Amino acid sequence: MLGDVRGRLRARGARAVPVTLGAGAGILLLQLLQHGRGTSGWVERLGGVYAGLPWWQALLRTPLSVFLPDPWLPVWGLLLQVVVVFGIAEATVGPRRTLGVALLATLAGTGFARYSLWAGPHWPLGLPAHDLLVRDTGPSAAVVALGVYVALRYRAWWTVGAIVSAMVVEVVSLPNLAGYEHLAGVTLVLTLFGRAPGHALRGPAPPGH
Repeated sequence: MLGDVRGRLRARGARAVPVTLGAGAGILLLQLLQHGRGTSGWVERLGGVYAGLPWWQALLRTPLSVFLPDPWLPVWGLLLQVVVVFGIAEATVGPRRTLGVALLATLAGTGFARYSLWAGPHWPLGLPAHDLLVRDTGPSAAVVALGVYVALRYRAWWTVGAIVSAMVVEVVSLPNLAGYEHLAGVTLVLTLFGRAPGHALRGPAPPGH
């Protein structure tokens, strides 16, 4: 995998990872805007996703919400995750699949949040309402899902097992919305990979794709 990443970057330079560069720049810009006095409201209305929102609003806001960081967490750690994981994914499976997996994983997390709010704390995987009525944004579910997706493509089974185990330990030791959404993204990727016909999702990506 690292050989493929190095080869792609040497051959195309920054053009090999346009989604990663755009995502990094977008995260920085949104971080600045959401702390701006006159722009924070616009960022919230365009990218703020909540479990209680109507579906159509959540869907419209999802593309921006993927790159909207939590305003109270350090943005540099998030940037490092995105640059490394998105960069590896984009250099190995291409920008379209990288963006597609990221969006689908985020939607899976959003769908889980709505189920959990509906189910409540007395049903399986349900959470108390006060744990769900928070802004549900950021690329963490996408990062975890992309890590699993690339590991599956390269048949790095130990890496897949380590990521899945870490997500399970997270939700067992401290049940929380973010942990469940990470697990939802991983489950989506495993399901897509298992049901993909032929080599649609399997095997190394062809050069230039």
